[in-house]
Amino acid sequence: MSTVAAYKRVYSELKREIKDGVYRPGTLLPTESELEEKFAVSRTTVRKAVGLLVQDGYVRPKQGRGTEVLDFSTTQKLNYLTSITETLQAKGYRVVTRGMHIKKVQAPDYVAEALELPAGGTVFIVQRVQLADNQPIALMMNYLRGNAVPDLEKHTDAFTGLYAFLEQQYNIRLQSAWERISAVSADFAEAQILQVPVGSALLCSKRISYTEKGPVEYGVTKLVGDRYEYSVYLQGRK
Repeated sequence: MSTVAAYKRVYSELKREIKDGVYRPGTLLPTESELEEKFAVSRTTVRKAVGLLVQDGYVRPKQGRGTEVLDFSTTQKLNYLTSITETLQAKGYRVVTRGMHIKKVQAPDYVAEALELPAGGTVFIVQRVQLADNQPIALMMNYLRGNAVPDLEKHTDAFTGLYAFLEQQYNIRLQSAWERISAVSADFAEAQILQVPVGSALLCSKRISYTEKGPVEYGVTKLVGDRYEYSVYLQGRK
């Protein structure tokens, strides 16, 4: 077996074990010597495989300790109206926005219905990719009522978290939201942007957010399925 094939095999096996919980977040991978013995490969092969895991954000070297497994599965609680960006930042991730594009358009019918706009009503559409510690995690598309956020296009690349920006710039404070979450498969374009194989499982969130005056934002977000999760607290039976 070639060296390239060997280190890719070790990388794939370790990544699978991390995802399966064999190595939990905060614990250490086996030592290089132990991995050499486990996979019957050279130390060079082990180092290349672990280097790929570091590059992909699954582990990080800890000086004097070994290689620590990272928690890349982030949980957002649905009991509160919060954003993906805020959830990631609260977990300690460095969140970066890439490829932001803002434009004013006539609202598609389904958006006009969600935002209670008349036919021909206008919205601003905000498109972007969110990265957590340099790894793409979410593809976002938010529609905002045009009259609520005048001149929004002038703020392209001026913010990372949309909700915090709306509060600071437009004094828009969201009070409630309806959200639907489903599973979808990544198409070719989504796979390229999120750096996952075509057909990978994505979480698709569709949310209508309200102020005290009514709906102001309709958002569609697609998240890498093995890097993010939602939780909700349930109480009692009806």
